[in-house]
Amino acid sequence: MLFLLNSKSIAQFEKRIQLDLIFAEPGDTIKIEPGSYDILGALSIVGKKNIVLKGSGINSTILNFKNQLDGAQGLSISKCQNITLEDFSIKDAKGNAIKCQYTDGIIFRRIKTLWQREQGDVNVSHGIFALHCHNVLLEYCVTVSATDAGIHIEQSENIIVRFSEVYNNVTGIDIENSSSVDIYGNNVHKNAAGILIYSLPDLEVKESMRARIFDNIIKENNNDNFASVRNTTGNLMSGTGILLMATELVEVFHNTIVDNKTIGTAVVSYSITGEKTKDTQYNPYTSSIYIHDNIYRRKSQVPALDNKIGLVLFWHFFKIIPDIIYDGIPDPRYVGRDGTTPDSRRLCIVDNVNAKYLNLDLSKNFESWYYPFIADFGIDDGECNCFQNRLPKVELSLIR
Repeated sequence: MLFLLNSKSIAQFEKRIQLDLIFAEPGDTIKIEPGSYDILGALSIVGKKNIVLKGSGINSTILNFKNQLDGAQGLSISKCQNITLEDFSIKDAKGNAIKCQYTDGIIFRRIKTLWQREQGDVNVSHGIFALHCHNVLLEYCVTVSATDAGIHIEQSENIIVRFSEVYNNVTGIDIENSSSVDIYGNNVHKNAAGILIYSLPDLEVKESMRARIFDNIIKENNNDNFASVRNTTGNLMSGTGILLMATELVEVFHNTIVDNKTIGTAVVSYSITGEKTKDTQYNPYTSSIYIHDNIYRRKSQVPALDNKIGLVLFWHFFKIIPDIIYDGIPDPRYVGRDGTTPDSRRLCIVDNVNAKYLNLDLSKNFESWYYPFIADFGIDDGECNCFQNRLPKVELSLIR
């Protein structure tokens, strides 16, 4: 069945669309005609299967939550299967623009989320947020001005993020405690940080593994970090292109990584945060990272100076900061008695263009506040001259 919602019913729009979402049957498409529609509450899709919510174009159909009075997000999706959202925008949601959780099969296609921020507005918001989901496809989307991540995928599996533009957020594409991820063909620019793959302790899903980051443009992610310091992203260094933390089996290739002022690509353990954890099931180390065939370019500029790492980089390198920075902490599970780690579990860096390397050797050089300022850091990428097996592409199980 096809439902049509048009501008002539704008006064009844919110009530009508929510009722259509409640009574939709498998196979139904809810079509929204062109227009800007004011929404005062939150919209929700719960327990549905094989439903399409379709607008008339990413810039033609706008759900405007600027005057939202009720609800923690704009559109909430929960406990569903095979849901497709396409061809509309969500503007100025009170919290997250779209949050999807406990859903198997979710497509975000030609969706735009944006905020027109007023000074002092720091409500925590993600553009597109998927939590505890399987088979997530996000393509041809645009996310702008989220106070956390433009795209945030957490504790999920089988994920593709492609052909999207992400800018003016705190973080661009943020993958947390998730596995089997492909991120490709995206334009990630002018965020505080570009693409993050990592895991955090004390969550139900412990692992972060099997991710490919390729064919992306990751450029000028130098905006100020305006997230609250109470959030994980609040402590993230501005000027970070790619961050890999407490993750394994990640392949980074064929990207163009340009003018990120602090770090082009960081490969670090959870130790970099300075936080401790009592989560005995959590692995804080990073291993099996293969960085190859990328183009790095960085003009002379000062790194972020509001954190210790940025100050150390400035002290040692002034404005010519190395592109790939490693904390030098291997996963002890893979270190042999002779102190070596097999190539398959190392950081391997080969065949990149203009990529300068730095090993911070965190465990030795940061024992005291002044040690890193007098340390002689390793800059020979020959220690990372190795090869690993290519990771397979992600396959999604989607009906549509």
